[in-house]
Amino acid sequence: MKTSVQAGVAGLLACGTLLTVVLVARDGDGDSHTGVAYAAPSKGPYVALGDSYTAAPGVTDPTGTPAGCDRSTGNYPALVAAELGIRASDFHDVSCSGATTTDLTAAQKTDDGTNSPQLRALSSDTRLVTIGIGGNDIGFSSMIKRCVGMGALYQLTGSGKYFTEDAPCRREYVNGDSDKVKQKISTAGDRLTRVLTEVKRRAPEARVYVVSYPAILPSDSADCGRDMSLAPGDVTFLREKEQQLNTMLRQRASEAGVGYVDTYTPSADHNACASKDTRWIEPLVPENPAAPVHPNARGARGMADAVLRTVKSAL
Repeated sequence: MKTSVQAGVAGLLACGTLLTVVLVARDGDGDSHTGVAYAAPSKGPYVALGDSYTAAPGVTDPTGTPAGCDRSTGNYPALVAAELGIRASDFHDVSCSGATTTDLTAAQKTDDGTNSPQLRALSSDTRLVTIGIGGNDIGFSSMIKRCVGMGALYQLTGSGKYFTEDAPCRREYVNGDSDKVKQKISTAGDRLTRVLTEVKRRAPEARVYVVSYPAILPSDSADCGRDMSLAPGDVTFLREKEQQLNTMLRQRASEAGVGYVDTYTPSADHNACASKDTRWIEPLVPENPAAPVHPNARGARGMADAVLRTVKSAL
């Protein structure tokens, strides 16, 4: 998803909302990885496609070009490639922060350079493809920024003491039978279907996997106000929309005859409102190296393990 969340957070902090500035800690990533040995799916290149949840900005120093894509050397594709023993020359990570499904087939301009259409990395030699996309198509980052602003106002006005509505942001997107986000998810699904058809045409021998988004928010909305500055009902609203997005990704992958990687289930207790030492996703003000509301090193490792389990089960 788009790292412009960081810019929005900076604006909110400047406006004096209830967010507290803390130092970004860089003291390790917590849970260790046991190093399970996985067999490579087959000889040949691995191509990683996707947005910032694939690129994992801020987890380690950026790598690759253009610099504006903010790819990390510690993102889940890099960890997958290492575990599978794929040679550096056969690993092609073309993920880019801010990417939408359109940027898979068209050039994407960033703040520092232009990323070529991601599907150009595919060829008849490609043997493994992962795709993590869709969040920017539905504007999930802008939704979070909007809901954070309204959540700060909700807290400033007594956290429900004076106004009974606990989901002020939801009404911006859902009105009766009209659900703007649901409509965007459907449109993104149509685009993904076309993308998957093209992926299979360009890389007919590859195993293809659509990778879902890990859990950003907890099931108990009361646990997230301090870290994310959201009204309780909007925690529920945003969580449901992420789940609907993942459901669409799973359905479209199944219809296209490609694999699906569930990163949501294993991350459910490691959301942005979990403790610093267990979370996979950083909150608005990161305490572990990562962009705001994006995977940290633990999250990248967890997502890689989910991909590896799925790849291994298909061998």
